[in-house]
Amino acid sequence: MSKPETRDALTPDERSRIGWHISTYSDGGPPNCVEAGPLADGSDRVAVRHSQHPDAELIVYTRAEWEAFTAGVRNGEFDFFA
Repeated sequence: MSKPETRDALTPDERSRIGWHISTYSDGGPPNCVEAGPLADGSDRVAVRHSQHPDAELIVYTRAEWEAFTAGVRNGEFDFFA
């Protein structure tokens, strides 16, 4: 697995074109959630940020990394508080 990129790897224009998504399971909306969105550059990368700090550092994952993570979520591998 490659090292995730951070905010410094994206220009302000690239950051502004990310289509952010918030889970419908978030309690109360943006204050309590993580946001994720695909980069608009056609690179099959996904950025992740904390909704309370939208201008802070981002973590950018490749499509393969993101798909591995979401598969683990669906499989219950991250149910830390269950």
